[in-house]
Amino acid sequence: MNILFTAEYDEFLIEEVKELGNVNIQGWAKGIGKLSEEELLPLVGNVEVIVTSYDDITKAIIDAAPNLQLIFCTRATPVNVDVAYAREKEIKVLFTPGRNSDSTAELTIGLMLSIARNIPFAHEQLKKGNYTRSSDTDNQAKEGLKRDVVWGVGPQSPYVVFKGVELKGRTLGIIGYGSIGRRVASIARGFGMRILVFDPYVSNIDVDTLLTEKVGIDELLTESDFISVHLKVSKETENFIDKSAFAKMKESAYFINCSRAAVVNEMDLIEALRMKQIAGAGLDVFSTEPIPEKHPFIQELDNVVITPHIAGATTDVLTNHTKMIIQELDRFKKEEPLLYEYK
Repeated sequence: MNILFTAEYDEFLIEEVKELGNVNIQGWAKGIGKLSEEELLPLVGNVEVIVTSYDDITKAIIDAAPNLQLIFCTRATPVNVDVAYAREKEIKVLFTPGRNSDSTAELTIGLMLSIARNIPFAHEQLKKGNYTRSSDTDNQAKEGLKRDVVWGVGPQSPYVVFKGVELKGRTLGIIGYGSIGRRVASIARGFGMRILVFDPYVSNIDVDTLLTEKVGIDELLTESDFISVHLKVSKETENFIDKSAFAKMKESAYFINCSRAAVVNEMDLIEALRMKQIAGAGLDVFSTEPIPEKHPFIQELDNVVITPHIAGATTDVLTNHTKMIIQELDRFKKEEPLLYEYK
């Protein structure tokens, strides 16, 4: 079968893909980036399979590929594929659920630790030369005492300035208990956290344990010390977290978002951080990306940790979805039922 392959891939596994068909590697897979519709059109004439991550697979692309049978999108949701038209043409659309769940869950915990313990702020100050000294001589211990590496505990010492809170014993509220939310809960339980879950699409029997409880959204907002959002964007979830939600949170609460910016009213979040209505936030997504250089998260607020939408940016994610591609292409070739067809 002829395969147009424009997705990132694990370089050690791509040979297994080539064993399944004639593979034409283009675009993002070659480090060129997302291809336009005009660039894609001449590449799809004789393909039976398109494997992509970010290219827009439009009606025009589908019409230009009369032999197309399978569109494989290496994302949790094939938002860049005209799924309805593909189905109309009886073309199967596949996706890769869970490929970056561990990666995103780990960054979520990383942001929690970073904002709770002021890690990036302390790092930045050391890099600027603060809390350092010009001499590399050791502190001298007084007679009869052992050497002490604490050089200051006054109000301007890093021990005081960067004093944070532990995760152990605190309550984490998880909004959205899908693949990523469940992994976040699993890691957080290892820290000794109590977990509250809000998700109307899962039952209590799938959630409730000794350390995890399904609750209503108001209870989650008012009782949680950390709140992490893991929602897909829909009419129901857009701006789900707004000023009314922030008003219900503890002043000591930290808000984390590694899902989608659209589920949070960003201006309401900025105001909540500005007014110290909540203690801080850890964010990987923004309403405009790349984030503007003069954004309040960058130039004004000192209680937010931000990363540039990198929750899924690990080499392991590429390995995961390349394995999924290989498995599905093999099943497709053997005319076996597909595991990751988007319904």
